[in-house]
Parts: sequence; structure tokens; C-alpha cells
Amino acid sequence: MSSYSKVNEQKEKKIKCVTWDIDNTLWDGILLENKNVTLCEGIIDIIKTLDNRGIIQSIASKNNYIQTMDKLKALKISEYFLYPQINWNSKSSSIKKIAELINIGLDTVAFIDDQQYELDEVSFSLPQVMCINVNDISKVIDTPEFNPRFITEDSHNRRQMYINDINRKKDEEDFIGPKEEFLSSLDMVFKISPATDDDLKRAEELTLRTHQLNTTGYTYSIEELSLFRKSDNHMLLMACLGDKYGTYGKIGLGLVECGSEVWTIKLLLMSCRVMSRGVGSVLINHIISMSKKNNVRLCAEFVTNDRNRMMYITYKFSGFHEIGKKDDVIILEHNMEFEPKFPKYMKVIIES
Repeated sequence: MSSYSKVNEQKEKKIKCVTWDIDNTLWDGILLENKNVTLCEGIIDIIKTLDNRGIIQSIASKNNYIQTMDKLKALKISEYFLYPQINWNSKSSSIKKIAELINIGLDTVAFIDDQQYELDEVSFSLPQVMCINVNDISKVIDTPEFNPRFITEDSHNRRQMYINDINRKKDEEDFIGPKEEFLSSLDMVFKISPATDDDLKRAEELTLRTHQLNTTGYTYSIEELSLFRKSDNHMLLMACLGDKYGTYGKIGLGLVECGSEVWTIKLLLMSCRVMSRGVGSVLINHIISMSKKNNVRLCAEFVTNDRNRMMYITYKFSGFHEIGKKDDVIILEHNMEFEPKFPKYMKVIIES
């Protein structure tokens, strides 16, 4: 693993979702007492800045749902908040629900409230969540956890991509029939291509942001990824996914070390947003096919954490078995008799 990965793992951790209280936080006053509440000074600029940085935003508020949503719409800010939890439940239960719906770890969530009691309740129940008193709101924009190293196209489009996914999930719930039949109805197109210079910012972002569908957790800088891209001894692959609802963006990355007799998958990851789309094995199967064409053995490194067991299972179902272990790195090798296949419900495009 690169020194960059080890040294910067904690420093590079970023907030993926900001969850807001409403009364005396987003707006001045209490809505149930005054229907004419107005937004707090400067709040809309903070909301838009976070949105432009690709940070998802939601709401955890003890309030009347219909009245609150009507007010958010009247203030023209409702579209910024995904999966708002407006009810009389504890703030911690609402935040936990939001994280589950977005499919992110609680350690990537921040919560902003004006009441210290609510902040303490969340801190006690969900110690992974970053809790911020609204009195310190002016500092948020400059806090490192809220500042990605750069803004990618996927960052700009992240909220819309989540909105697209909300529509997908709604239609899936209403769909009558086998899941594979629903997946076929999506008209999915999965594209695999060698990473370009324009892909490197997103590639670094993926290594920093993706934890669940990630085989090793190795993180790489743009500079390191650029060297891999130009190296004759490495293959750096980028995967994109789209369907009839729109694009998921650049959602997958693969790094293969290419020896004369053995290829080793150093990193393979997929965005958690595509977890339910059955695409976890597509990039692996492409690499398997390429290794067969080049008549080399194929190995893979795997580092276990508390979130990535799904990727270990994907390796096993794709014909890999353990052959050894070095420190915390499990070494797997592919059974070359296994024939890789792409899912029938999607179109796979391979670019060279």
C-alpha cells in the first residue's frame, strides 16, 4: 500500500451528509408558533455551498411533517433535502434512518442543531456522528471535513443522482414480478474503459469515499493514480453506469498490477449507490476475461473491515479462493476454469 494511504486515511475522512434541525437552525423561530418564520441570515449560502461540494443534506426535526414541508417549499429550499425525517421521534433515530436510506456510514454524517440537549442525545446514541451547535455554523464551510480536495462532475450532480435513485426505488417497490425482470426494465448500460487524465480526480475521490464495496480500502492520490495510468505494469480501469432514469456517474474503479506471469488486483471498488443493481461482479469478470486472454494467473488482495464482506463474497462467487495471508492482507487466486459472465439484464460496453 502507498504511504499516502496509511498516513492520510483519517485526515482525508470527509462528511457525506449534513443533517439539519429546522426551528432556530434553518429559520428564526418555531414554526408551530409562527407560520411566518424566515431563513436565518446566511443559511441559504451555506446550503448551496455544501450542495455544490457534493455533500448530501437532510433534515431531522421534531415537527409537523406537512406544515414543515409546505414551509420549505415556500422558501424554495425543499429540493436540497433528501429523505427528510420530520416527526416526533428522537433525533438519533431520525439520523440513523437517513444514513440507512442514503446507504452511508454514520461516521460520515454531521448533525446541526440549536439545542444542546438534542446534540447530547445524538452524541450519546450515535457517537460516530459529528455534532455541531448552530452557533458555530459559520465555521462549517471552512472545516476540513466539509472540504473535498476538489469538486468533480459527480460531486456537482450527486444530489440529482440520489433523486434519480429515489425514483428508481419507488418504481421498484411498485413493480410486480421477479427482481431480475425489474432490473431488465431499467435498460442499464455499464461501461468499462481505461482511466483517462480527466478521470483521476473522481478516481481519487472514489478511493477516499467508498468503504462498503471496496476490496482493500487502499487510498491513492491523483499523482499516484497518474503514475499507475501511465505504467506498463499496471492497468487502471474506470466504470460508469447509466439507465433510463439517468446516469449514476463514475461508480467503479479497478487497479491491476500486471506481471509477466501473474496479475494482481490491488484495488476494486464500487459506489454503494449501485449495491442493489447487481453490478459488483461486472468489473471483476472483465478483469478475469482479460487475464485469460493474456494467459496469466490472476490473484487479488483483500483487506477485511467491518463493512466490505460483500466484496469478499463477490470474489468467492467469481471463482477466487484464498491461497495465503501477509499481515492483514488476504491473498486470493482465481480458478481459471471459472467462466465469467455478464448479467443478462444490462448492456456491457468495453472500451480500449
